[in-house]
Amino acid sequence: MKAKAPRNKTIELSPREEAGYAAGALKLKSPARLEQVVDRIIWQDSLKAMELLPDGCVDLLIADPPYNLTKNFGQTTFKERDFAAYKDWLDSWLKKTVRLLKPQASVYICSDWKTSLVIPEIAGRYFLLQNRISWEREKGRGALNNWKNCLEDIWFFTLSKDYTFNLDAVKIQRPVLAPYRDASGCPKDWSENGSERVRFTHPSNIWTDISIPFWSMPENTNHPTQKPEKLIAKLILASSNPGDMVFDPFVGSGTTAVTAKKLGRRFIGIEREKEYAALALRRLELAETNPAIQGYENGCFKLRHY
Repeated sequence: MKAKAPRNKTIELSPREEAGYAAGALKLKSPARLEQVVDRIIWQDSLKAMELLPDGCVDLLIADPPYNLTKNFGQTTFKERDFAAYKDWLDSWLKKTVRLLKPQASVYICSDWKTSLVIPEIAGRYFLLQNRISWEREKGRGALNNWKNCLEDIWFFTLSKDYTFNLDAVKIQRPVLAPYRDASGCPKDWSENGSERVRFTHPSNIWTDISIPFWSMPENTNHPTQKPEKLIAKLILASSNPGDMVFDPFVGSGTTAVTAKKLGRRFIGIEREKEYAALALRRLELAETNPAIQGYENGCFKLRHY
């Protein structure tokens, strides 16, 4: 393995390490009981594995499926297709998730600007649409004859009108620019945090405080579409409670599972690529001794970090 620069914290595995960690992943051959799959990474095709998971076990579904782009994921290439075929593919796995959800479950589905055009149509067959979150993805190359694409969406659905949303857990700490005081001289809608004057505000559906994992961040891997732990932490904190089950059918290098573990939730993750399943298990091991989530400190989400 090539020597890394001193500040490069990217998680990498040798072939031997990859084989060792992958051996700890689960492969389902028959319908599984909940205790068999809880807090496990399943190394298998999602469509097959989901058929073997138990009914009604999931409180929160977070899905980051391949966007409709030709892209290599380990040994597999997802190829761009026309929208009709992509919609059929979305439906093929989304309909399998419904059976797994508890009545009060929430669902988040990641997309880019193109696939956002079809997510509400397909997911709307099974779930109630609550919102669309748009977040600034600052990483990437500029275009010569178009606007640079720095936007991704996360569609928020629920299975019913009765669902969890923990507002206080995801309020944003912002610096106070105009520290007004009431008649008695006390801070008005703000507080002092050491030398800082801060206000906790309601989160909106536009997020500009997210950094894509890069080489100096300890969560970084070589997965081509890795989501930040901070991004997933917002979804988990808002839409689940400690001890709840978080399910990711495209867990990749493990961000959803790792973040769920760090936040005291249970998880089930499915990944078809050996390399990424092994990375997920390595990251879960590292979380045992380092539960920190970069950009989330002392119960507060900080401004963007670089």
